[in-house]
Amino acid sequence: MLLPHGTVVALVDGKKFELFRNTGNEAHPELTAMDSPKLDEHNKGAGAHHYSSSGNPTGHLLDEDAHAAAVAEWLNQQVIGHKIENLVVIAAPRTLGELRKHYHKQLEGILLRELSKDLAGKQGPEIIAALREKG
Repeated sequence: MLLPHGTVVALVDGKKFELFRNTGNEAHPELTAMDSPKLDEHNKGAGAHHYSSSGNPTGHLLDEDAHAAAVAEWLNQQVIGHKIENLVVIAAPRTLGELRKHYHKQLEGILLRELSKDLAGKQGPEIIAALREKG
């Protein structure tokens, strides 16, 4: 698994958003925690417009969808502003599906990898191990 120096790894679930940057080299990555940004999650309807599951989404699902939309919006802004040049997204399966609905084309262009797995709260070595086992 090659992870270029400076690559940002985003860990996302329905409530958490954590960022890491590879401060090592490609072959021997070392993930360093970054400050998590403040997100605007007030748009509770963001996910509801795209909701494709059966019935009406419950309150907690709307909250999770709004969180995913806010994360995607923040990531999009960072990519468009050239603050992120390489990105890996690791997210809980449902959250990853919602994130994908909000990706900007430029984000899709710099996205090195996605991993559908809930690793929120894990640290660098565990994240690297998960990326290695899947690829």
